[in-house]
Amino acid sequence: MTTMTQTSARFREFKMPDVGEGLTEAEILKWFVQPGDTVTDGQVVCEVETAKAAVELPIPFDGVVHELRFAEGTTVDVGEVIITVDVAPGSEDAPAPAAATPAQEPVEAAPAEEPKGRTPVLVGYGVAESSTKRRPRKGAAPEAAAVAAAVQAELNGHGSAAPVVDVPPAGRPLAKPPVRKLAKDLGIDLATVVPTGKDGIITREDVHAAAAPAAAPAAVAPEAAEPVAVSVPETPATVGSARETRIPVKGVRKAIAQAMVGSAFTAPHVTEFVTVDVTRTMKLVAELKEDKEMAGVRVNPLLVIAKALLVAIKRNPEVNAAWDEANQEIVQKHYVNLGIAAATPRGLIVPNIKDAQDKTLPQLAAALGELVATARDGKTSPAAMAGGTVTITNVGVFGVDTGTPILNPGESAILAVGAIKLQPWVHKGKVKPRQVTTLALSFDHRLVDGELGSKVLADVAAILEQPKRLITWA
Repeated sequence: MTTMTQTSARFREFKMPDVGEGLTEAEILKWFVQPGDTVTDGQVVCEVETAKAAVELPIPFDGVVHELRFAEGTTVDVGEVIITVDVAPGSEDAPAPAAATPAQEPVEAAPAEEPKGRTPVLVGYGVAESSTKRRPRKGAAPEAAAVAAAVQAELNGHGSAAPVVDVPPAGRPLAKPPVRKLAKDLGIDLATVVPTGKDGIITREDVHAAAAPAAAPAAVAPEAAEPVAVSVPETPATVGSARETRIPVKGVRKAIAQAMVGSAFTAPHVTEFVTVDVTRTMKLVAELKEDKEMAGVRVNPLLVIAKALLVAIKRNPEVNAAWDEANQEIVQKHYVNLGIAAATPRGLIVPNIKDAQDKTLPQLAAALGELVATARDGKTSPAAMAGGTVTITNVGVFGVDTGTPILNPGESAILAVGAIKLQPWVHKGKVKPRQVTTLALSFDHRLVDGELGSKVLADVAAILEQPKRLITWA
């Protein structure tokens, strides 16, 4: 969805759109343009990361970039203006173009005096159409600023060349919303933080400095200056220390955490296990790799396992369902959107193959290959991760025997596939080395009884032990 506004006949604003399914925010990962660059309709100007995926945003009009409202790494609410474009460059009424410096975030402060002419833009919020003016902050008058500058210069002993920090003595500390959130998360009172940003704005670095242990190296203040009160958390190691690192929870990682907590405490999980001889399946994989019908697609054990699960669902369709809490109904699905859990640099995502039940083996192989490649490139769309019904997670690629996977929210079952290893196995009455793996099926016990879950898992195991059942059961 494209979101834009028009502030005048000349300047147009492009707002952060909802790129999928009611998302409320996105992080700007990278800008592909800078102020002064010419852009055309449909040109990608930035890449953002939502709670589901990384998405490229195209600009919906031609012009010259006038201003970038947010820096890379900033989380922006849907609807916030992220870029303004001059659609009629060269007009005389144009203000000076924004300097090509790192984009700024919205600031919760208004200048004491507003220049005449074009209504000044409060960075990140656009031009208000009404004439409503913000009430000036107490103590923010120019006289107060001058006094503060003089006092600071005297304390530093460097005359007027000393840096001036304009902090309203009785007002709310100046900080951008992301900085306020960071301070809140770290338990830092902004009133105790010494601002170093322009116009007395508190920066992320200021908050981190306030959170650092008292013994940590810091900029040494002049001896004549009074000590500054710094709030230090009680923990022995905090942000910036050598003992631990704190990473903000956002984007895909934040979505994973919320989804897993919601799933674990909403759906009553049951996990069943079975160890199976997959020697014949491995032989089938080797044969399929040489088959002309499979040329150009990737063939691996996961392909056969996926097909086996689809056949098991066809034989036990009740397992493919969802729980409707609002209407107190079980919704049986007559289609299978097969999810494949994929580990990516941005975290775990679960894109799914739509209508997987209708695909032939070559089609399923091609869909799996495309899904994996897209996930690795970080280009999986939100739509590709929506609407899943059943998922496979292949923990065996990490050498893990098995696990107890948590259901993807809204789905009825998830199959974990362990590592395939050569093990001693009783085959035809004799102990022989065979290719063996362990499968684990977790399911929502509100939807799936133990008998049904056991049948599904047993069918998958039976097919992997005797792959010819793919023909007789399909």
